[in-house]
Parts: sequence; C-alpha cells; structure tokens
Amino acid sequence: MPKRVSPCERLHAQIDEVFAGGVDLAVALERVAQLGAQLLLQAAIEGEVAAFLGRERYERSAACEHARVGLRNGHCPTTIKTTAGSVTVQRPKLRGTTERFASQLFGIGVTKTNALEALVIAGFVRGLSTRDIEATLVEALGERAGVSRSTVSRVREEIKTQFDAWCARRLDEVELDYLFLDGSHFKYHANAAAEPVLAAWGIDTAGKPVFVGLEAAASESGDAWEGFLTGLGERGLACPLLVISDGAPGLIGAVEHTMGAALRQRCLIHRARNLLSKVSKNAQAEVKADYWAIFEVPDDVDPGLDAVAYVQKRIDSFAARWRESYPGAVRALLSDRESLTVYLRFPREHWARVRHSNFIERTFGESRRRVKVIGRLPGEHSCLKLVWAVLDRASAGWRGFTQTPTGLRLLQDLRRSLLEPPTRLSPRRTDTGAAPPETVGAIA
Repeated sequence: MPKRVSPCERLHAQIDEVFAGGVDLAVALERVAQLGAQLLLQAAIEGEVAAFLGRERYERSAACEHARVGLRNGHCPTTIKTTAGSVTVQRPKLRGTTERFASQLFGIGVTKTNALEALVIAGFVRGLSTRDIEATLVEALGERAGVSRSTVSRVREEIKTQFDAWCARRLDEVELDYLFLDGSHFKYHANAAAEPVLAAWGIDTAGKPVFVGLEAAASESGDAWEGFLTGLGERGLACPLLVISDGAPGLIGAVEHTMGAALRQRCLIHRARNLLSKVSKNAQAEVKADYWAIFEVPDDVDPGLDAVAYVQKRIDSFAARWRESYPGAVRALLSDRESLTVYLRFPREHWARVRHSNFIERTFGESRRRVKVIGRLPGEHSCLKLVWAVLDRASAGWRGFTQTPTGLRLLQDLRRSLLEPPTRLSPRRTDTGAAPPETVGAIA
C-alpha cells in the first residue's frame, strides 16, 4: 500500500495542477496566492505537531531521543479566515498522548490569522529572527499564545531555505534564445505606495520556458535594471539572442550595457498604447487596426532582413497616412523604429510571442495599468518573491515554443553571427617564413 500523502504534499500537487490544466497565468496567480497561504499555514501546524511529538512524520519514536508518547491519527479540517480568503487547514489529530495537544499558533478558537500570515510569510522571507517572530505572535495574540521556539525555527528555516535556494541558484546551464524583461508596480495595501518589481523570464534553446529572476527595487531606473541584470550574469546567465522589453530609457541602457551582443526588440503592445494615447478616442479603433496591420507579413516573405525591410516600408505608409492628423502618434511610432522589427529576423513560428513582453504583465494579473493591488498578502515585496518562488515550481507547465528544423537552423545562424562572430586568425607562416597575404578564417 503506498505511503499516505501528507496535506502539504497534496497542496504542492494542487499548485502544479493549476498550471498543468492550461489555466491562464493571470487567473492562476490568484489561485496560487491562496494555495500558497494555505500551504504555509499547513506547514506551520505540521511543524508544531512534529515539535510536540519530537519526531517527523513516519519517523519511529525509538529512533528519536526526545520523542513523546503518542501517534498521529489523521486530520480534522478547520476553516480559517485569512487575507487570502477563507482557507481550510487540516489540523492533525493525535492519540495515545499523555497530555492533550493544543496548537499554540492557532489556539483553540483562533480562526483569523492576519498576524500569523505576517509571521509565516513576511517574517520568514524577510529573515526575521526567531525572537522577532515570537514577539510578533505575542503582540498579536497575547502572552497566552506563546509559541515554541523550535516550531518557529523549524518552519522558518524550511521556507527560507527553499526561497533562498531559488534566489541564489546558478544559471550557468540556462542558455536562452529569448529573454523577456518587465517591471510592474504593486500595491500591497490600499493606502501604500506602489513598489516596483523587476522580472525576467526566457525561452531556452530547447524552446522551454524558464523563470529567470525577480527582484524588488526602489525604482525602475537604469541603475536598478543594471544591478538586476548584472546579478543574473554573476550567477552565470549568458547573453541571449534577443531581449524583449518596453522602451524605458533606463531599461534599454541597462540591456545595452550588460548584454550588448544581444538584439533588442521593443514591445509592440507598449508601443501601441503609447501611440494610441496620442489619438482621439473616436479614431483609436481605426488607427489601432492600421498599426497592427503594419506587422502582417505575407507567407512568401522569408524571415530575416527581407521581412524587416517589408515591415519598415509599411511603417512609412502608416506615417504618410496619419502624419497630418496625428503627428504625435507618428513621432512615437518612428522613434526607435528599428527596434520594432527585430523579431522578424527570428523563426516565423515565434513571431507572435517574441514581439511583446506582455506575458509578464498578464502573469502579474495586470496588463493595462501595470499596477496590482494585492490585498491578500502582507505589505512586503518579499511576499511577492515567495509567491513567485511557488510559481517557479510550476514553470514546467508553462507553454513553450515550437522548434522546427528550419527555425533551429535560423537560430543557430543568429547565434554564430551575434555571440560567436568571425574572428581573424593568426597568419599561417610558409616554409620560407613569409606569411601568405590575407589569410583569414572564421571560428564556426
């Protein structure tokens, strides 16, 4: 008979199932936030039971020096009101103990856990000491709600270890064709100032999506982006073929400084928003249709410089049509126009997904204002990191890119030209000691 699945393992499986079912990530994030809170609370109560019994689940008491008499005897569901909504925690039941087990974290009648969530989410991720966490609970629940130091340490270390490992993992083996960058501003409470979070994800050479990095920042300045990208490089991330982002000057400068060999694609969705903001509302639908028509390329035009030239001509046609009516919109389009068509140098089957960075915004649950109010987690941007660490576990379920033989050849050609450019070899000397004229080769 197979080993029973613990409530924590079951919650991990539910998180994976959210993505395995093809749910849109904007919706999935909301569900994962709730499951993540439930998982942390479940881990807390399970850790407390382990401390009470002096042994872990399935561990024999004879093997533990300080084991207490008693056995686990299933679970009893308890609904708790949290800032992520009502969640059900499986309270462990015990039998054969010499004294009654009563959760000091939840107490007998505690069914609201705002302070507890601040403990297990904000406290653990921020790296508060055990003493600080104990003080938080005492302040919120009173002196009678004292919590075992070993229980706090056990749960705190388990979550912190997993999170820190994700943040510090090496990226040497991650070889990306595409890297998507975006910054989103999040309000954790209605009256709090929005805080920027810098995000990066990519598509590797096998077409598999990879969640690369996430970092809270004081601003979306060039220094912030450069520090973020430099950190990824220091952990081993190599330069990709194409970087997709919006047109923020600080971000562009940081990319050019840290990943100068990569091509840069400007997000067409961000550019469309900027362009349409300079068009009267009654004409926006027509201008928008004309804008997206620019990037429609016939099948008989091959990916590469031919496709780029074709679309650049269509940009000129758009400008000629709308320059008199909406000069500001045309100026916005023509500004940095070359970066709008770089994606056309890549495989056709990838075009629709590498011409914008909107995936990150949709994943954050905000694709328009780029500001998300998350009233269901404590007000620390560290909490967002924790949610995304959970999301990273499910990244294998994200939809990857189709790789065709033709597309792979094109990507390999781009890799050679961008990242492995031809190099002048040392002249080969003849028997007489003279070097032949113009002996040049290339490193394949």
